[in-house]
Amino acid sequence: MSDEKKFAGYICTGCGIGDRLDAGQLETTATRDGKMQSCKQHEMLCSAEGVKMIRDDIDNDGVTHIMLGACSRRAKVEAFNFTEVAMTRANLREGVIWARPDEDELTETTQEMADDYIRMACAELKSMNIPKPSGEQGLNRNILVVGGGVSGMTAAIEAAAAGYSIHLVEKTGSLGGHAAGLYKRVPFRAAAPGVGNDPHAQLPDAEEPGVDELIARVEADQRITVHLNSTVTKTSGAPGRFSADISTESGGTTTENFGAIVQASGFKPYDAAQLPEFAYGKTPDVLTNFELEKLAKEANGGPLKRPSDGKEVKSVAFVQCAGQRSQKEGHLAYCSGFCCTESIKQAIYFKDQNPDCDTTIIYSDLRTPGAAGEDFYRAGQEKMVIFTKGQVAEVSSSGDALSVKFKDLILDEDTEMTADLVVLATGMVPNSGPDPYASSESQEEMSDEEKEEANAAAEVAVSVESILNLDYRQGTDLPQLKYGFVDSHFICFPYETRRTGIYAAGPVRRPMDMKQAMDDAAGAAMKAIKECELAAHGAAAHPRVGDLSYPSFRKEGCTQCKRCTVECPFGAINEDEERYPLFNESRCRRCGTCMGACPVRVISFDNYSVETVGQQIKNVEIPDEFDEKPRILVLACENDAYPALDQAAMSGEKISQWARIIPVRCLGSVSMSWITDSLNSGYDGIVLMGCRRDEDYQCHFVRGSKMAAERMSKVGDTLESLNLEPERVAVHEVAITDIQRAPQLIQDMADVVEKVGMSPFKF
Repeated sequence: MSDEKKFAGYICTGCGIGDRLDAGQLETTATRDGKMQSCKQHEMLCSAEGVKMIRDDIDNDGVTHIMLGACSRRAKVEAFNFTEVAMTRANLREGVIWARPDEDELTETTQEMADDYIRMACAELKSMNIPKPSGEQGLNRNILVVGGGVSGMTAAIEAAAAGYSIHLVEKTGSLGGHAAGLYKRVPFRAAAPGVGNDPHAQLPDAEEPGVDELIARVEADQRITVHLNSTVTKTSGAPGRFSADISTESGGTTTENFGAIVQASGFKPYDAAQLPEFAYGKTPDVLTNFELEKLAKEANGGPLKRPSDGKEVKSVAFVQCAGQRSQKEGHLAYCSGFCCTESIKQAIYFKDQNPDCDTTIIYSDLRTPGAAGEDFYRAGQEKMVIFTKGQVAEVSSSGDALSVKFKDLILDEDTEMTADLVVLATGMVPNSGPDPYASSESQEEMSDEEKEEANAAAEVAVSVESILNLDYRQGTDLPQLKYGFVDSHFICFPYETRRTGIYAAGPVRRPMDMKQAMDDAAGAAMKAIKECELAAHGAAAHPRVGDLSYPSFRKEGCTQCKRCTVECPFGAINEDEERYPLFNESRCRRCGTCMGACPVRVISFDNYSVETVGQQIKNVEIPDEFDEKPRILVLACENDAYPALDQAAMSGEKISQWARIIPVRCLGSVSMSWITDSLNSGYDGIVLMGCRRDEDYQCHFVRGSKMAAERMSKVGDTLESLNLEPERVAVHEVAITDIQRAPQLIQDMADVVEKVGMSPFKF
């Protein structure tokens, strides 16, 4: 294909577009105002005939840039899959006819909306180039798995089964991790159907751990190379071309290249020494759940005996949530997820191996996740395990026994019991390495509540050495989301981390039990394989899967301010020897945060730039103030806000006819020049909509909404210098489910404009 650009527009008249809008006028707008060299109409552009019409123009007429005036860019993506050309889409269906009432008196403003969207799409197209892969690497079918526990072994087995070669690195001298110390495991499956008249005949029972079988599978697989007593001492490069130094305790080092990495470094047991109120460390008869497994393994089916005197245990108390789900200093604020079922399993040990042993589980909330959870709880009941709802306050020695003082939460009274043995259900602390963003700089970006959580997590964190030793400007290890776990986005993109091509699996990602860890590892392995394939094509990972664009910059305009390197959420930008930004397309998620951060506007993508959005803003017709037709610019995040507006229109919600909506990759990509240019051009109001960032939600690109809010907090000075009211610019956080709220936020701005009046900058 030559470098000559050829532009073509296509207007769909289906789905009611031709009934509500003057398609001939839209065609004229595209050719006259939008400078399309040709423009065609079709009654259903997404049909086989419509797609063929576009395909023929590309193949036979050399069209390189196409503008589709039809449905939302989020619809019919399979039909309009023209990867070899640049493409924009004017949202005439969801954005116009479905968002506006079908009333004669509103026909004029509805047509104006459609004409503007055509102009905007054409203007965007004029500023776009066709993205091409960088070609920096080919397909690398090697995957590095760090951690030889159940998660790591499962990831290695699954990836090897898909035809990939695996290097499995384990810092100890054997595989298996914590699971190798289990006597038995919680069952993976729910109860089988009852037999005869006994509905409980097939309740699940504890099973053999199966760790030895996993180890045997790993050792027998020719695609898996195991490195014991080894650590990763340096990791550099990017997806498709990672380079890792694997060093042994004896000092030998080998260097291998990888397409992707799975970090399955597991967890460390919570230090029960921080629970003096439970007498841990004061008597050997107070154990943690992990220590009890060792005791049961040594007993090997025989009676369980007290460590202090070797006598058979006649009574045992399990203290749930020991040091967990608590805001006390030194405690874990979260539930570790596996402890309740583990306690039930261990209580059954006593019922099976110590006849007539009184076995009591004291809990505040009993949680039994997993397929077998509820049935396994019933199995404990059937074996006469006692479940007492209470809050344990103290464990102390009482003669030859232990005294457990607790508040009975059913009777609402303080009570106590004696036991030969007490087992503390302690949790897990992720073995995630040092957080590269655990600094005063990152704390400055936190709310007071987030700072308290971060400080609490730091107090209970186990000091660990670096896991990956990343050769990244932004730090040596994976950034942590919360409580030390290295997940990146806990809702939309599990296994993702904030370092592209590196995936987290197992308890280092979030608290989980053995079965969940194995499922997690399989998912992470599949993600790693997908990233190897994407990197080979030069394509982006989640959430812009397949995007071939990547950032470039004009070196002569760069001021070396380093804002792009600091603000990139994914560590995709290093610095060269001259301290200029060094962009790494395989690490990049294509969010555009670097572009929004750049004060001199020298960073751009082929298909997304300051110019592509700036030209859309400039090509909206701004009526003069006497027409009393305000214009409101809406910059909507493509991940949540824009879909919410689409769904709002589909649901019959109305969107102000004064709004002109431009989807952006992330609010972090918003350039301040778009705000100042639109204000100077006579826009009456500006609404920015990004992802929510609260307890149950998160920006798809981690920090985009937060950075946009910070940047917009400084726009007040600009508004003041222009003698404009500060309420003309609003920043909102929107969930994809806010289908009533999102249109209302735009209407709120329309109400503000009606109150404060039109912009004095209209031409």
